[in-house]
Amino acid sequence: MSPKGVLFDFGGVLCFHPGDERFAPIAALFRLTPRELIPLFWARRPEYDAGRLDARGYWSGVAQAAGRKFEEGSLAELVRLEIELWKNFDERVLLWAAHLRSRSFQTGILSNLPRALGEELRATPGFLDPFDHVTFSYQVGSVKPEPAIYQDAIAGLSLPPGEILFLDDREENVEGARQAGLLAEVFSTWEEFLGRTLIRYNLPMPAPETAL
Repeated sequence: MSPKGVLFDFGGVLCFHPGDERFAPIAALFRLTPRELIPLFWARRPEYDAGRLDARGYWSGVAQAAGRKFEEGSLAELVRLEIELWKNFDERVLLWAAHLRSRSFQTGILSNLPRALGEELRATPGFLDPFDHVTFSYQVGSVKPEPAIYQDAIAGLSLPPGEILFLDDREENVEGARQAGLLAEVFSTWEEFLGRTLIRYNLPMPAPETAL
């Protein structure tokens, strides 16, 4: 069937995942290498994304796990550098979302991310324009693949879940979406998506400039 709505994950779908080298400025503040920092960066991420940890609690936890003293004066810089990690948007996907909306499809974002990043995205001119509804985990108090976050996104699009396709780069989040009744597929690359998923679901082809 052809869906009437499409939900997009943020990291890995609407933006590219940061490579190890992009973590270097944060790692330097803890006197670590990026490879040493990255496991610590992700370890308590669900609590941070769900809003159960604020930025200070999250970053002081990273410092403690690294065996470093948390420097209170570094907090604002850590938050800024973290936001910078995720500013590499995939304009092709954003343009396709806008194209879908122009064709009367419902569109939305469903993403695990912390408050500072979510507020930055909301303040970024034009970023949310292609979307009818946004579900950010810190506002819902739930993270994928927990059921509550999918229910918020479904309610926001006002469509039956079986008429909404969710795109996410993580298999466990896709499986959680399917358990919530959504259509869902793993998104790996734009090129793979064009060659397989878009055709499978009979979705509109992107405008020529979007497909490049």
